[in-house]
Formats: sequence, C-alpha cells, structure tokens
Amino acid sequence: MNLGIIGQAVGLFAVTNIDDVLVLALFFAQGAGRKGSTRTICMGQYLGFAAILAVAGAAAFGATFLPGYAIPYLGLLPLALGIKAAVQAWQHRNDPEEERAAKAGGPKVLEVAMVTFANGGDNIGVYVPVFATAGIGGMTVYAIVFLALVGVWIAAGRHLATHPVITRTLSRWGHILLPVVLIGIGLLILIRGGAFGL
Repeated sequence: MNLGIIGQAVGLFAVTNIDDVLVLALFFAQGAGRKGSTRTICMGQYLGFAAILAVAGAAAFGATFLPGYAIPYLGLLPLALGIKAAVQAWQHRNDPEEERAAKAGGPKVLEVAMVTFANGGDNIGVYVPVFATAGIGGMTVYAIVFLALVGVWIAAGRHLATHPVITRTLSRWGHILLPVVLIGIGLLILIRGGAFGL
C-alpha cells in the first residue's frame, strides 16, 4: 500500500469527522449501563459510514444516487431526531435521574446510522473528487483506512464518555446535550447547504 495515500486518508478522515467524536460520546452516554449499547452504536456508526462511502464511491464513477441539491436536506434527519429527544427530555424533566434514563432508552442502530450519514453529507462532497482522482486502487485504500478509523473514532467516543469528569457531566446533562447537539448539527447542515433558501 502507498504510504502517501494512507497518510492522506488519515488526514482527510480526521478533518471531515472530528465532530463525530462528540456525537459518539453522547450516544455512549445515552446507552450507559444498557446491555448491547456498544454493539448497537458500532453497528449504527459503521452502517452510516458505509452508506457515505457507497454514495461517494458511486458518485466518483458518475452514478449519482443522491443529487447534490438533496445533500443539505439530510440535515432534516438529525434535526427530527433532536426534536424527538428534546420532547422526550421535556416530558420527563421532573422525573428522577435514574427513572429519566430508563425511560429515554438507549440509542438505536438506525438512529445512529442516520445521524452518521446526515452528518457526513458534506463528507460526500469532499470524498467524491478525491475518489474520482484516486482510481479504484486508491479508492480502496481510502475506504479501508476510513473504515479502520471509524473503529478508532468509536473507541475515542467511548473513552470520552467514560472519562470521570465527562461521565458526571453527561449523566447529569446528557438528556439536554443530545437534543441540542442533534438539532445544532441538523440546522448547520441545512444552513451550510442553503436548504430552503437559508
């Protein structure tokens, strides 16, 4: 494997996915103490990122399943999930912390995948020209490196969520932070992409 391409892939992944670590930490905080939540988050993250790679790879070869004008509207996915989480947090605002956590439930595979895919909409725009110029061999190296780094990002998000100071903060404020972050990501995607003429 070409070390130059591997280095470029590592840099490209880090720059385009830095915000995912915070989102993953929030998902891990939401799933804390729930059996199978780590597996659920991993599956969702890999599913969402595989969809990003599939769309970017197809677009690099001229097949556009997702027209460019539609990408900003992916912001509606985390926005809707954030609003749903905010409504649930509001409905259970007076519940004791343990009871509120039990009612909230853990993250779902498709929710994690949708947030990952929507948050990666801008990644698609960056990956397409890189994949198109790298050819099949180079694109394969990028995909392998990216998928390996998804695992690193998952581990970093989990570590962040289990750090004592952060754990206390997320256990106390996570039910508020998750909707705020999801709504913020959704609005940012919509606004940056000029959806609805914003």
